[in-house]
Amino acid sequence: MATAAQMWPMIHSERASLADTLDGLNSDQWASPSLCAGWSVQLTAAHVLAGAEQTGFGFMKGLASSAFRFNVMMDKDAHRLGALEQRVIVDRLRARTTTTNHPPAPIAAMLAEVVVHSADIRQPLGLPNGSSMDAVVASLNMFKAASFPVAGKKHVEGLRLVATDADWSHGTGPEVTGPALSLLLAMTGRSSGIDALGGAGVGELRTRIA
Repeated sequence: MATAAQMWPMIHSERASLADTLDGLNSDQWASPSLCAGWSVQLTAAHVLAGAEQTGFGFMKGLASSAFRFNVMMDKDAHRLGALEQRVIVDRLRARTTTTNHPPAPIAAMLAEVVVHSADIRQPLGLPNGSSMDAVVASLNMFKAASFPVAGKKHVEGLRLVATDADWSHGTGPEVTGPALSLLLAMTGRSSGIDALGGAGVGELRTRIA
């Protein structure tokens, strides 16, 4: 399990990689749907920026102003920052490739957020994965036990997950095998991750995230 000291360099690297991806997109790509239901690439990028700029105080203030409804706060922040010019979103994300501010959440959640949302942006655009395997594996280890805000633990409970491109496995039960990133996407409720997976447990996993 990666330590916080090991995770911050990975977080910064993943943010820089996503900024590079965003910097190469045209207007049509920015407006395209991401894997996040109801969010375009631009709104998903804005959501990543919101997390990167968040502080403990800002998080609690935003949560209170959203009547303590976490998803409402996330959507408000995404639309607020999503109204920025695309160039500004990229530049402000690049400015968060050295900082260590964060909301009241595990550091691992900050890494997992940028890894998953980078895939949410790249995959529907047909772009290659830009995340390091170390970052993907650390994200798998975070979400396998998570119940909020994504029910990763519930999705994979009673199944054995085995990555075919990394030294990672988890759980017992009917087996689900495939690339680590596809396992991560499925674990976090993205049905697109299922298509690259195999094994006796795939049907059950598909039902759980449907």
